[in-house]
Amino acid sequence: MSGMMLMLLLCLSVGTMSVVHCGDPTIFFTWNVTYGTLSPLGVPQQVILINGQFPGPNINSTTNNNVIVNVFNNLDEPFLITWVGVQQRKNSWQDGVLGTMCPIPPGTNYTYKFQVKDQIGSFMYYPVTAMHRAAGAFGGLRINSRNLIPVPYAAPEDDYTVMIGDWYSKSHSQLKKFLDSGRAMARPDGVLINGKSAKGDGKDEPLFTMKAGKTYKYRICNVGLKNSLNFRIQGHQMKLVETEGSHTVQNTYDSLDVHIGQCFAVLVTADKEPKDYYMVASTRFSKSVLTGKGIIRYENGKGPASPEVPKAPVGWAWSLNQFRSFRWNLTASAARPNPQGSYHYGKINITRTIKLINSASKADGKLRYAINGISHVDPETPLKLADYYGIREKVFKFDTMKVDPQSTPAEKITMEPNVLNITIKDFVEIIFENPEKSLQTWHLNGYAFFAVAVEPGKWTPEKRKNYNLLDAVSRHTIQVFPKSWAAILLTFDNAGMWNLRSEQPERRYLGQQLYVGVENIKRSLRNEYNMPDNALVCGLVKGMPKPPPYST
Repeated sequence: MSGMMLMLLLCLSVGTMSVVHCGDPTIFFTWNVTYGTLSPLGVPQQVILINGQFPGPNINSTTNNNVIVNVFNNLDEPFLITWVGVQQRKNSWQDGVLGTMCPIPPGTNYTYKFQVKDQIGSFMYYPVTAMHRAAGAFGGLRINSRNLIPVPYAAPEDDYTVMIGDWYSKSHSQLKKFLDSGRAMARPDGVLINGKSAKGDGKDEPLFTMKAGKTYKYRICNVGLKNSLNFRIQGHQMKLVETEGSHTVQNTYDSLDVHIGQCFAVLVTADKEPKDYYMVASTRFSKSVLTGKGIIRYENGKGPASPEVPKAPVGWAWSLNQFRSFRWNLTASAARPNPQGSYHYGKINITRTIKLINSASKADGKLRYAINGISHVDPETPLKLADYYGIREKVFKFDTMKVDPQSTPAEKITMEPNVLNITIKDFVEIIFENPEKSLQTWHLNGYAFFAVAVEPGKWTPEKRKNYNLLDAVSRHTIQVFPKSWAAILLTFDNAGMWNLRSEQPERRYLGQQLYVGVENIKRSLRNEYNMPDNALVCGLVKGMPKPPPYST
């Protein structure tokens, strides 16, 4: 791919020290973001391409790589990409969300610089501006283990990325107009697998090929807009080996429920008759089921895929039980040599409990989504810049939302920036309560957390006795089933401004998100990097003198 190379950085100036680290390999990408016309569902529509590709190119990195991506915005409106699951240690400046960065203006470029520090796993990227995610500009982001760190399975024959998601034939601008007018998005029109859906007419080209007897890794991510998807491969079982950066206990599944924003890595062995097989993704928990298919072809195989596609499970109790079967592999090493299980999260005292309740209501006659009664609005000045430049009081206030464990669903919605203040190093319990009839998926930038419980009903302190305090998977998303709750535990040890959001773009766009400010009170480089030299400025800070840098 144009603009990509690998090198070792021997030394760096102070100005770039905040995002690139001496001695670690650096990979470079140049991305041209453009509009194009494709027919993913058989109808021509405008899509967003990266270097002419839909989905966009894979980022193939290794633990501690420095990643430099020069993004040229050739669209007619501002654009911004976030790196979902990359923890951006001490570096929320590069997180690619509107609370930390100004969007890239049309006809200009911005160069992201970040390190995939102490991470492995299967992740993705996608745009956060407007409803651009409904048009493309998304892709896979993998972080491979370093050679010196053992992986708890044999090296696969090949490593494939599978981007699944529901899809609308309406354009991203039409969908945005619906939301701006106060209307909800209707049901999607289909399901895509890597931007396509097999027709089954004998003319479908394979998405992937396998050699008989070999084992392959498939990284499956749901980058869709509205629906959880069930994923399965005709005639083949899947051995789960990793979830969003954590090695898992290697259970075998016939199918996996992949909720929006989630990623799984599985091993699949080509041990069946050499011919074509379908991989299938179909919507879950929806009145009408939409299905997308893709072809896996055995090398030198003969024969089409059987038209009999395996059926998905029914109901969400099955999905809840599958979630409970996911376990952290305590003996495997992840990004560091020490086993994952050497971190005993279940023995840490909880510093603070935060309860978050999602809701749908109307403000000024228009549909809005909220958390504890506050529907987030992105100010023109990114929250991080307002804080850094010392004009916080002109842009937002901390802790306007009530988050105590006794919180109940709010009757009225307030529209304003929603920002929590959490003390660095606090060990926090977050409860997500979902009183609605639709499943919710949540994501937290900047962190991985322990998903210790998902249960029906309402949360009470007595429910803590049901927490998995031994081997819950450390990950960055959690689903909450209808009329249910979920609990996560984590240490807020990463200074910066971090987005906690609904992974359903409609709900995020209309306010179901907030930011967590983990303040670098001492303005120390030990806690957080300086604002990058090339950072874009906008809103009230445009034209202001840059504050003095952090000290050691």
